[in-house]
Amino acid sequence: MKKILIDPNKCVTEEEKISQLYAEVPKVVEELVKLWDKKDRFEHIGPIPIPSHESIVQIIHQTRCILFPGYFSKTNPSKDNFAYYIGQRTTCLYEKLAKQIILALKHDCFQKKQPCCDCKTSGHEMALKFIQALPKIESLLTMDIKAALEGDPAAKGPDEVIFSYPGLLAITIYRMANTLMKLGVPIIPRIMTEHAHSLTGIDIHPGASIGEHFFIDHGTGVVVGETTKIGNRVRLYQGVTLGALSLPRDAGTLYRDTKRHPTIEDDVIIYANTTILGGKTTIGARSIIGGNIWITESVAQDTKVLLKRPELNYLGRREK
Repeated sequence: MKKILIDPNKCVTEEEKISQLYAEVPKVVEELVKLWDKKDRFEHIGPIPIPSHESIVQIIHQTRCILFPGYFSKTNPSKDNFAYYIGQRTTCLYEKLAKQIILALKHDCFQKKQPCCDCKTSGHEMALKFIQALPKIESLLTMDIKAALEGDPAAKGPDEVIFSYPGLLAITIYRMANTLMKLGVPIIPRIMTEHAHSLTGIDIHPGASIGEHFFIDHGTGVVVGETTKIGNRVRLYQGVTLGALSLPRDAGTLYRDTKRHPTIEDDVIIYANTTILGGKTTIGARSIIGGNIWITESVAQDTKVLLKRPELNYLGRREK
């Protein structure tokens, strides 16, 4: 910051000093405008608005209110007005989601320098297909809740899992985002799962394929990459990474459409802080992978992979 020179022999009021500081702001603005004129800078200046992050977070909340009636809404529905409650919220969700999908489609056309064609109609069609998928999402989440109850002795009941388990929150948002990604909706699915990541510490890419009856225990630090395939009845613990092998600097272009992340077959349990890497790596059905293990090769079905017990050194004064 440029130092403001003030004559010490002259009496200057605070207002005059602040006015001189304000006078420096336009110079910074001029520099910023020059920077944004360069081709390698990122900006979104133009007539096409970008989807609203705040609105997408609201869509997540509205969808949860529909999937779990009475849990997250400010008013509790009764049996007498339940159909009206669901109908009003579902219609509102459809309208809000359609608006954001239209913006996402227009933004995608803008970014790719393509003419926008039928974005409004396509946005409404995609929003309707998401609404039509809600019963399936609800059924999957019901099985995910049962998986938590069966896999965690500390779970006192479904209400506790729904209200407080970060794993279920991350899975819920993933299942919304994955549905939208399969419909071809740009940018919104990633915004959704990164919002879940910021809330829970669980990073699930919306492109990952995850089967039913899925449970993440504790959850902090779990990473599931874009091309990961997870079967049914799989359980993960905190710190598990299902990632890609080391990639070159230009990997974003060369490996974008390739299988980079592992496959986890049915009924697998992976314990805390284990890392499994590579698109050709498959963990066979019914296998158990212990904690703190690094795997880059496939594991056969019905296998236990355990780390050899380390030798511990106890330093300090011994008790007599």
